[in-house]
Amino acid sequence: MLVTWPLLALLAAMLALAWFWHDSLGARDNANRVARDACEGIGAQFLDGTVAFRALGPARSPSGRMTLRRTYVFDYTTDGVNPRQGFVILTGHSVDSVGLQ
Repeated sequence: MLVTWPLLALLAAMLALAWFWHDSLGARDNANRVARDACEGIGAQFLDGTVAFRALGPARSPSGRMTLRRTYVFDYTTDGVNPRQGFVILTGHSVDSVGLQ
């Protein structure tokens, strides 16, 4: 079988996509844990049990390396009636900030 440049480019693109997917799953798991801990910290209920992806962009890590900055949002309630929205911002897999309304 002859390996051509377009085939190698397709393989590289598929590997990059698989890496991005795997990395994003790990980041989402981290954001879920942080959001759950933030809600427990104020005695709130973490609604839906998961965060939702909001934004993605390039950023520099504290060590100066290029990485991805991801923003996730989540719903929570403090009184069981009125939902509020919070957010988690990750640079790579490190938590930059958590915000509660």
